[in-house]
Amino acid sequence: MKLGIALSGGGIRGIAHAGVLKALEDNNIKIDIIGGTSAGSLVASLYAMGYSPYYIYILFKRYSKELVEINTVPIISGISNYMINKKNTFKGLKSGKNIETIYNKIAYKKGITKINQIQMPIVIPTVDIVNSKEYIITNIIPQNQLNNEQYITDITVGKAVRASSSFPAVFTPCEFRNHAFMDGGALDNIPVKEVKKQGADKVIAVKFDADRINEDSNIMDIIMKTIDIMGNKISEESLEMSDFVLNVYTDKVGLLDTR
Repeated sequence: MKLGIALSGGGIRGIAHAGVLKALEDNNIKIDIIGGTSAGSLVASLYAMGYSPYYIYILFKRYSKELVEINTVPIISGISNYMINKKNTFKGLKSGKNIETIYNKIAYKKGITKINQIQMPIVIPTVDIVNSKEYIITNIIPQNQLNNEQYITDITVGKAVRASSSFPAVFTPCEFRNHAFMDGGALDNIPVKEVKKQGADKVIAVKFDADRINEDSNIMDIIMKTIDIMGNKISEESLEMSDFVLNVYTDKVGLLDTR
């Protein structure tokens, strides 16, 4: 039996996925196929390349501030540029180039450049903001697919995770060939279906639940809860297809909170 795991998006909370993988390994549960969206792709790609859950945690600790650092442009000005810009270029608070550079460097240490060089089956959803279409970045195109154009294999690891992690208004869309990719969570926040297409007999879905909203909640608590509600709504079909669902509860952790 082949076991797959699908890791959801969730901002900096994605490091908790490494804890899930560590718990599975500690209980001798072997993962054969992995998928991840947005923050989930950051962990999934490292695990698929052979990095241990503990080392993934170390890498996040080392690079977290670089991964989420906002540009020196004032935030209000950045938002204004994003909203009023009418040209054919996209504006955001951050390019996301740091993500791409860091992950290409980490992949190179394993002798890997492109996603199709990874041995473990992996799927990473992203969305083309121009044609509102989902694409799957993977090292193995599933058999009997009528639309192979949906799958991308000839792309660097860094570009792949950047494409899936370009959260709107925080990161500018990731340009690749004729595409402008944004966060994969817009259409597929927990890629259970694509993990199954890779041959998984059973799939574990891992998602996040923010703290409950009460009179002590602040604006970030409300934002995180809103993101989780939207993500869970988008993922209803995926959750129904999964065989197991793990909810990871976080304690007032913001989208890009590295403290």
